[in-house]
Amino acid sequence: MQRNSVAPAWAGALVGLVSGGVALGVAQLVAAFVGPETSPVVAVGDVTVDLSPAPVKEFAISAFGENDKTVLVGGVLVVLAAVAALIGALALRRLAYGLAGLAAFGVIGAVAVLTRPGAGLLDVLPTLLGVMAGAWALSWLVRRATTDTGGPGPDAGGDAGASSSGDSAAVERPVVMRAGDDLRAFDRRRLLTGAAGGVVVAGAAAVLGRQLGGRQVVDTARVGVALPKPVTPAKPVPAGADLRINGLSSFITKNRDFYRVDTALIVPQVDPRDWKLRIHGMADRPVELTYADLLAMPLTEADVTLTCVSNEVGGEYVGNARWLGVRMAEVLRKAGLQSGADMLLSTSADGFTCGTPVDVVMDGRDALFAIAMNGEALPVEHGFPVRQVVPGLYGYVSATKWVVDLKVTRFDQDEAYWTPRGWAAKGPIKTQSRIDVPKPGASLKPGRATIAGVAWAQHTGVDAVEVRVDGGEWRQARLAEVPGPDTWRQWSIDWDAAPGRHTIQVRATDAAGRTQTEQEAPPAPDGATGWHTITVQVA
Repeated sequence: MQRNSVAPAWAGALVGLVSGGVALGVAQLVAAFVGPETSPVVAVGDVTVDLSPAPVKEFAISAFGENDKTVLVGGVLVVLAAVAALIGALALRRLAYGLAGLAAFGVIGAVAVLTRPGAGLLDVLPTLLGVMAGAWALSWLVRRATTDTGGPGPDAGGDAGASSSGDSAAVERPVVMRAGDDLRAFDRRRLLTGAAGGVVVAGAAAVLGRQLGGRQVVDTARVGVALPKPVTPAKPVPAGADLRINGLSSFITKNRDFYRVDTALIVPQVDPRDWKLRIHGMADRPVELTYADLLAMPLTEADVTLTCVSNEVGGEYVGNARWLGVRMAEVLRKAGLQSGADMLLSTSADGFTCGTPVDVVMDGRDALFAIAMNGEALPVEHGFPVRQVVPGLYGYVSATKWVVDLKVTRFDQDEAYWTPRGWAAKGPIKTQSRIDVPKPGASLKPGRATIAGVAWAQHTGVDAVEVRVDGGEWRQARLAEVPGPDTWRQWSIDWDAAPGRHTIQVRATDAAGRTQTEQEAPPAPDGATGWHTITVQVA
């Protein structure tokens, strides 16, 4: 018969994983009352995002798209699971080791929480209570996994694995492990039943925490918003704005299909009844607006295409919507801009900042504090209750979601989130075009085919789109109608497709006569350039 000095490896991992689950579940539940951003998982994830070099962030966006945050949270949870398993293994050897490991991990979580913008001591409460719950679960599971054998340790001369005196056959004893100077037996059944209970507690706490985390309250408030009619409605969308070609991006992007790129691991839940926008800094009359104040002001409706600076040539981080909001210029005039101010440093409810050039906002374009998107209150993931929309600028310098603060300042005095991370301080959008039909790598039949896509040069407008096949002559594409210069423009061209492999390229020219460059450049530091090029097979 074999004698073991420790419990099976899986037992330690199970103890650690369940204890860690209880810790995170309780932390999630407490964070629902303190603030979702105080969850240690979210805080560690946020710190990871902030400390990641720009190339790492670019890779995450290009490789995982809008799922980059899910992948990051998943990675954090995998690391947590590995550490928890190690803590469980240490605890089964000596409980004090496991508790020390859990405490150390709690310190890391607390530090991550306290480094978030605007964090206070109360924000550590979810981590603290989570660690305490995890420590209790760890101790409880270790006790359930081990029971006193009632005999002396091997150093006292006993043999825990020997047969009883007078027995004709050996009687198998439980697997044992040392706890101090005593032998304790491993009890698999009690561990498994205890672990099942711990899983239930962890799951229930996490689910309840998510339900109480403000989403239901905010969703209800959003549905109850009565949108006022705009004083300045948008121009009607021309009948020829949408070419209605199968596979071509529609002129208006549906809310559910609109791209989302931001730094928020969890979507901020901002109750419009509590929302305020503070405008201060180089302003003669600082302003503080409530959501009701904003809705009572004259509203403007505008069709505006937004583009993310992370968008690769031919990428999908661009979309067009009809926005409703208050002109930023009108609010800033109320505040009284001081001479020399050239930057608006806006801050999101989750602490993200971006810097917008003052002259762009004040030049008459439809730069909005937007409250609605495509006829409904802003979706929560797109900035409810209020976000910025500024035509002609990449989103990282203009499109702050969940905006709560606007500091009138100067570019030589303040920096926004992305600037010290290697991105340009100002981000005017570059003229771009994209092929939607056919898809890259598509197989086509010989004969007449349609090539179609979209082009954009926000606040300048697209004047021409040209297409060429296999490096041949550039041909002018047909352009759809547009209501103004702030939206993308559909285009299409017919092509007599001959058998073989073909390369298709597109380029656009804006209303100022500038044709997009062939020179390829990555998104950093101020937007990608190059001609969108695809290959197709005709057979």
